[in-house]
Amino acid sequence: MSDYLKKGFLLGLGAAVSGKEKLSLKLKELVDKNELTQEQAKTVMQNFVDKGAMKKDEWNSKNYEQMSKMAKDNGIATKEDINELRARLTELEEKLDEKLNQPN
Repeated sequence: MSDYLKKGFLLGLGAAVSGKEKLSLKLKELVDKNELTQEQAKTVMQNFVDKGAMKKDEWNSKNYEQMSKMAKDNGIATKEDINELRARLTELEEKLDEKLNQPN
């Protein structure tokens, strides 16, 4: 991962942690004031965590797509490219072995 992307990811992670802590404090305050039940506070917090996980997955997917596009644009082989070449090489080796081992 490039240094720029890594710094952006860490910044986002820090904001998420800070946001979670602030939300937790606010929810505790609302429960203490009887404006929310403990169960409602747990639901709100779980929704926040779930949304964060969903965004993380979305970010990872977009990051993967962007890195794959950059690799393709710069002529760099991806893992998929290498695996495809390995499969083709194995197939060719098997065909060659068959030809060499055929009786004349």
